Order: sequence, then C-alpha cells, then structure tokens
Amino acid sequence: MTISSTTTSGTPAPRPAPQNTGRRPRAGTGRRAPVRKRTSIAATIRAMGQARVGALLLLAATVVAIVWANASGSYAAFWETHLSIGLGDLHLEFTLHALVNDALMAIFFFTVGLEVRREFAIGELTSWSRAMVPVIAAIAGLALPALLFVLIAAPSGHAAAWGVVISTDTAFLVGALALIGPRVPGRLRIFLLALAVVDDIGALSIIALVYTDSFEPMWLAVAAVGLAGVFATRYLRSGRGPVYATLAIIVWLAFLASGVHPTLAGVAIALLVPVYRPNRRDVEHALELARTFRQSPNTEYARAAANSLRESISINERLQSAYAPYVAYVILPLFALANAGVVITGDILAGALRSPLTWGIVAGLVVGKFLGIFGSTALLRVFRLGEFGPGLTLDRIAGGAALSGIGFTISLFIIDLAISDPSAQNEARVGVLAASVIAFLLATVVFRISDAVRGDIDTGQTLVRPVDPRRDHIWGSPDAPFTIVEYGDFQCEFCLKASGSIQEVHAELGDQLRYVWRHAPLTTQHPNALAGAEAAEAAALQGKFFEFERGLFADQENQLPSDIVRLARRLDLDVERFERDLESAEVTARVRDDMLDAEAMGVTSVPTFFLNGRRHVGPYDAQSLIRALQETSTTGTASTTQATPA
Repeated sequence: MTISSTTTSGTPAPRPAPQNTGRRPRAGTGRRAPVRKRTSIAATIRAMGQARVGALLLLAATVVAIVWANASGSYAAFWETHLSIGLGDLHLEFTLHALVNDALMAIFFFTVGLEVRREFAIGELTSWSRAMVPVIAAIAGLALPALLFVLIAAPSGHAAAWGVVISTDTAFLVGALALIGPRVPGRLRIFLLALAVVDDIGALSIIALVYTDSFEPMWLAVAAVGLAGVFATRYLRSGRGPVYATLAIIVWLAFLASGVHPTLAGVAIALLVPVYRPNRRDVEHALELARTFRQSPNTEYARAAANSLRESISINERLQSAYAPYVAYVILPLFALANAGVVITGDILAGALRSPLTWGIVAGLVVGKFLGIFGSTALLRVFRLGEFGPGLTLDRIAGGAALSGIGFTISLFIIDLAISDPSAQNEARVGVLAASVIAFLLATVVFRISDAVRGDIDTGQTLVRPVDPRRDHIWGSPDAPFTIVEYGDFQCEFCLKASGSIQEVHAELGDQLRYVWRHAPLTTQHPNALAGAEAAEAAALQGKFFEFERGLFADQENQLPSDIVRLARRLDLDVERFERDLESAEVTARVRDDMLDAEAMGVTSVPTFFLNGRRHVGPYDAQSLIRALQETSTTGTASTTQATPA
C-alpha cells in the first residue's frame, strides 16, 4: 500500500509483497463427526470469569446469611465471638464481625484505592474530556440519592444515615453486567468502572468525614509517618515487600487507635503505591535474562528472569492481580455472610413496609441513582459536553444507571456505622436487599428492551464512528468521494496482503479515494500487535504514522520493543519523546478506542473493511473493492461477499 500522511511530505515507498499467499489449507472432506471434549468444572468456572464467579459467590453468601439468621439463633452469637490477639502487654480485642469489617475489609478498600490510583495515573480518568461524563454522573449519583433519602427517611429519626444510599457495589455491578449486560458492553463497562471509581472516592471520603465518632490526632500523626515510609519504600532496591507489609500493619493500627475507621488505611496506602506503564528498557532486560535462562537453565538465572519480569510491571498492578481473587472469592463473600443476615419475620417485614427508613433507602438507591446518573449524562449529551464513544448510547446508560442501584457492600457497611438501634438496622438491611433486587431486575428489563429495539442497529453493518480528519489517520484528500476504512493488525499477514489491493485501488481512483487505518490488534494470535499499534500512535504524534505503519508491515516478525525503537530511530523520530509517548495514557486510549469501536461492530477478524461507511463482506482484491465502492456510493447498499479473515 503506497501511503503518505497528509501532514508529511515525500513520496511513500510501497509496502513489500507478502511472502505468504494468505491462503489457508483446505479442511478435510471426510464426514467424521467432531470429537466433543468434556469440560471440567474448573474449566467452566474459569470460562465464567472472575467478575461473574465473584458476583455469584457474593449472592450465595447473602442467601446463606439470611437463611442462617432465620433458621438458627446462632448467627448473631457466632459473629459476636471474641478474639484476643496479644504480644506481652499489648492486646487487641476483636469480635469476628469486627475482624471482617475492620481488618479484612481494609484489604478490599486497599484494592479499591489501587484502582483509583491507576485510573487517575494511566487510565480512563487522565483526560478531563474523557473523564467528564463518568465524573459528573458519579457526583450526581452521590448527591441525588442522599437528598431523596433525607426527604423520605427524616420522620424515622435516622436521616443522618444518608451515607447508606450513596455508593454502588462495584463487585456486584461488574458481575451483574457480565450476567445480564447488553451485547458488546465494552464501552458501557469502562464508563461504569470509571463512575464506580469516583463513586468509591465519594463514599470513602464520607465515611472518613461523617462517620468517625472520635478522633485522636497523635495516632493520626503516627499514621502519617507510616504513610511517608510507604511512599519512600519505592526507592529501595530490594526487599520492598516485607517493608510494605510492616508499614501497612503500623498504619492500620494507627488508624484504628486514632478513631478514623481503619479500613481507610487501606485506601491511604494504596494511593501511595507507584503505578506506571511497563518501561521498554525493563522489558528488554527481562527478555535478555529469559534468553540467558533458556540457553543455560539453572536456579540463579530462573530467579533473576522471574524477578526482572515481575519488576517490569508496576507494584500497583502486581498487587491488584495478587489480591483481586482473594477479594472476589473470599473477603466479599465473608463480608456478606457477616452482614447480610437479616432476620425476616412477619412483624419485621410489616415494620419495614411501614418504615420511612426502608423506603428512603429503596428510593435513594433505585430512583436516586437512576435519575442522578441517567439524568446528568442525558443533559451532557444534549449539550454536547464530554466524550461519548460509539456504543455508549442513552439506552445502555439507562441500564447501567439502573444497575448502579445495587448498593450492597458499602451500604451494609455504613448501616453498621450510622445506625445503632438493632431493629432500625434490620429495616435498613431489608431496604438495601430490596433495592438491590429491584435494581437488578430493572436493569435486566432495560437491557433486554434495548437489545430488542436496537436489533439491526448493532449488526455491525454501518461504521459506528464516522471518519473525522481531526482524529483519523487519512491517506488522500479528506473530501474524496470514496472512503475505505480498514480495521487491521500490523502483524497480520492478510492485512499485509490487503495492502497491495489498496495500492491498486489508489492507482486507479487517485484523488477520488481516501483511506483510513484503525486498530484492531488480535492480541491472542499476535503478541506484539498491541505494542505495534501503540508505537504507530506514538509516531503519529510526530507526524509519521503511515511511515511507521509501512515499517511495521515490512518486518512483521520483528516487533519487539528494541525493534520498534530501532524503527523510530531509522525514521528520524525524536526517540526520547517517542519513548515517553509510548508510555502515555493518550496513546493507550487512542488504540483502545479503535478496539472498542471494533468490538461495538462485531469485528472479530482482520482485515475488515468499511466502504463509504458500509461493511464490506467479500473478496478484497482491487477490482472487488472498486466495484463495491461504486455500488455503495450510488445505492447506499453494502457489499455482500465475504472477506478472508485472519
């Protein structure tokens, strides 16, 4: 494909011809029936994913807690069992309930803090235009539920418990979205996760500022010294793990003694843990050590290679990966088991039905969350404020807003902090459970209606994101009458083959053609494809996207970090800036946007072409593409033949 950027000069060189014809071997012609393999229980669980399994365990623990609390009087007695932990004259007294809520939940809030830190450093919340929509939606989703609760629950005398309705249960939200969410939920999931991060920040701040009974500044000063130590630990060359663990325990104990809820120690520590994208030099060093181990396998080289690989990933992301299974499979189910045991009798249900407290919680979580999140995003969309990507439509946001009414974990947590009367606690728990069920059912209905109504809209036959000269990488005149948009992968041999066809189309149509490349790296098949896409975007920031693209296609087998930097140097890029851009959130977001667009249109193989905005399903030789361009230009109908996928 002979391509040059509209921002650079010079005559582009053609891409090399592929060494492979791109043909796949024919399948056998026999009639032998396929062998069906039995799937193990473990494989089935892995296929469900952590989010779904975690949500199901949380739900199961809730049901067990309710049954246990109603079937036996041992529920409350068990969780009030006292434990004593001591060393010399120092003793800590805990109940099992407090151990779960104060100690284990500190680990949960620690993982929440890690996610918050990551999103603001290298994630969805780094750009204000990108973050505006979920941030404003989250703030509205915090404020409106609290207002509704106070208006409705004031007669109960528990208006101060408004914190119960402010927060969405992130674990349930993600798990429920995986279970009942719409087709292609990628962009909605990112929106809801970003919203949940801001939601968690608000909830944690309110716990610290509103629901702290007593305050001992001396112990908080001790915690501050410990946190300073946590920050400084990143500069140690080795042995950071034991230091982090020791300081974390000291900070947690200091928070406990200060009167500030000790779970917030987890958040404070997490915000000081470093997060960064993998550095090219660290990755190269790890690869060199791995090669050394392969050539001379021994324990010393194995340890060095493993340590180097681990160190190339930020501590934040390593800790998230390490703790996430324990939080999803152990800590949150234990929390539900310890806190969801509502005694349900006729009298209690009757009292809850009459209780302003119960109805205040239901209204706050179900109605307040929906109106706050959906209403604010609808207004932003009307006034064209913030960035809405393809697939993040109002009907899907409505389903996500309904699902955000599941306020389980932190709601139950705040009940224990804000309400002391046992009967009122029962009424509040009934409200939380009822609201969570209603929110789940409402979201299910909204998503099913959305999928049914959208129908043909989501078939992927139409380009979901129109070509934008300010955003897209365009070869040719931005106003050309014929447009080819390709979703491709720089390591795909079929994409390389297609480049010759594009070159022939350009030779025939000339200035009448504009060609656009968008990223759809097949990361499971081509391990370096994502890195190549990000490198091309980093090159684009210096005006050499298509030059870099040609270089990647010219050597598909060698796209390791050192190869990518070597190519940047050969193209006379500012290598220092190029390496900085490779680690930037802007580059990551640009590639991820293309991938989410591809997901929204059901693009699962490459190359996939859109001709004049309509999906091309057919041969991609030059004459077929030209005929399809002319047909879609005159009739507005799509080409109907099938492209060869990779």
